[in-house]
Amino acid sequence: MFDKLKMAVSLGLLRNLDVYFAREMFRLDASSNELLMLPAALASHAISDGDVCLDLAAVAGTQLKDLKLSAEYRLDIPSLEELREILRDSGVVGSPGETAPLILDAQDHLYLGRYWWFEKQVADALQARAVALQPGEVDAKLLSQGLQRMFSSGHGETDWQRVAAAVAVLRRFCVISGGPGTGKTHTIAAILALLLEQSRGRHLRIAMAAPTGKAAARLSESIRNSKPNIACDDNIKSLIPEQALTIHRLLGIQPGREHPRFNKEHPLHVDLLVVDEASMIDLPMMARLLAALPEHARLILLGDKDQLASVEAGSIFADICGRDSAANYTPEFHQSLQRVSGECIDNRQPRNAFAESIALLHKSYRFSGEEGIGRLAAAVNRGDSQSVLQLLGQGVEDISLYTPREESIAFELQSRVLQSYAECFKADGPGEALKCFNQFRILCAVRKGPAGVEQVNRTIEQLLRARGLIQGDAQHYKGRLLMVTRNDYSVGLFNGDVGILWPDPEADNRLAAWFVQPDKPMKRVLPSRLPQHETAYAMTVHKSQGSEFDQVLVMLPFEEVGVVSRELLYTGITRAKHKVEVWGNEGILSKAVEHRVRRVSGLSDRLHKARK
Repeated sequence: MFDKLKMAVSLGLLRNLDVYFAREMFRLDASSNELLMLPAALASHAISDGDVCLDLAAVAGTQLKDLKLSAEYRLDIPSLEELREILRDSGVVGSPGETAPLILDAQDHLYLGRYWWFEKQVADALQARAVALQPGEVDAKLLSQGLQRMFSSGHGETDWQRVAAAVAVLRRFCVISGGPGTGKTHTIAAILALLLEQSRGRHLRIAMAAPTGKAAARLSESIRNSKPNIACDDNIKSLIPEQALTIHRLLGIQPGREHPRFNKEHPLHVDLLVVDEASMIDLPMMARLLAALPEHARLILLGDKDQLASVEAGSIFADICGRDSAANYTPEFHQSLQRVSGECIDNRQPRNAFAESIALLHKSYRFSGEEGIGRLAAAVNRGDSQSVLQLLGQGVEDISLYTPREESIAFELQSRVLQSYAECFKADGPGEALKCFNQFRILCAVRKGPAGVEQVNRTIEQLLRARGLIQGDAQHYKGRLLMVTRNDYSVGLFNGDVGILWPDPEADNRLAAWFVQPDKPMKRVLPSRLPQHETAYAMTVHKSQGSEFDQVLVMLPFEEVGVVSRELLYTGITRAKHKVEVWGNEGILSKAVEHRVRRVSGLSDRLHKARK
């Protein structure tokens, strides 16, 4: 079995880490069947694919991959009954609640032990927090007055922002999900004002955080811009914080330290925590965040459940939101919402009380129902590939489809790149150059290949050099757009931060890296001090989360790739404010729209099927 697993590594089907883990499991329980190594390796590999656990029923009775291998190296996976027997007979496999390297649950999910505990900790923490507030904890009359002041009439339509704000005040835990332009940050600014009014002069310790430095900066800027429009007293506005931190900085996570500074034994000093772009948070990070939150503190998670999930394991935000697309409240809570908000809600039969903590924003104030981007995003979300192709073929002004030729991709990119980027190199300074580059961005679905972000960035640099916009062959040059890919607390730069290399007039025009900071002068960093980074004229769709650009070109690969999905397309399309170009052939596009990522985990069932 070990030789077969090593062969799978050489074919790229498993990682060395997976095989090492499998061998350790067999070594720890030498009396077990050597076939134990196969599900152990697959459970380890599932984490690298974004799954929290391995669904045994999905892989039982199949081959690891249909390859023309000799019988000596074929990896036939046993039947489900055989797998159950192998695992239950092993001393390294425990049942839920036990401490063991592997955990097998009743749904035939095989977990790495630590991930089973991460999932349980998250589920338990959220269920404990998602309880109704006691009578008297909320001044309903004051809340109703505040909602009337801060949200305008819906003109006969349900004002979902007002409903979300009411849910957030009436519950200790609230999740607000909505697509771009649905007003999440305006809503959260109003919620902060409402909660400060409810505190009646008591000090309310508020913290705001996001997974990346870029997302934290954008949250800070959005709150700052929203405050003047909130209908509340100036003293309340003055108490609304404007500075968001990365989750790493909030928790005090440092490289080389096993535990963050803030944890269950040493909780955060907060009464309310707001977390934006929560769809980017993976399972271990969510477990750490919830462990560090005091029991009394409120928690509000913001995000878009239809966006890409985190790069690491789990689809936590989507699991928390569930699969419903409409309100799902108990009759009692439904009545409470109507009393304080005045909104008539089309309510569905509730699953359980956990659903009372979820608010969905449906109306986009950025994209009307007639605009191409909004219609295209909605069709992608429905998985309606026929409508997607029809929309892109109608000649709508703000959306288009173009099929490039693989052998001439550099030539076909030339006019588009020069048209969009040439003026940026003539900007008056780094700030103006960054604004110029943010008018247009290429978003790639994959990293490798002729349509991958690495090759596309190399091609763009070659085109810019050929036009004389990039001088010389050095790695660092004026106008190089770059993205930080690793947190560096000593420099104050974080994964996802985008900057530009530009001459520093105060240092004999030597190159420096410049980064925009909310309400502060631009951060200047010597190129030699930059953390790990990469060129960012083009970026992956994953890395674009939390960003907005005037125009976007979404580039699909020339071959079908499993990572190209409905969620990836939706995320790429909705980064654009005014125009979207999709480059790819119709077949790849259709398959992407029809392919929905369903990460394997037990979190959604734990939250939404419990306590009916």
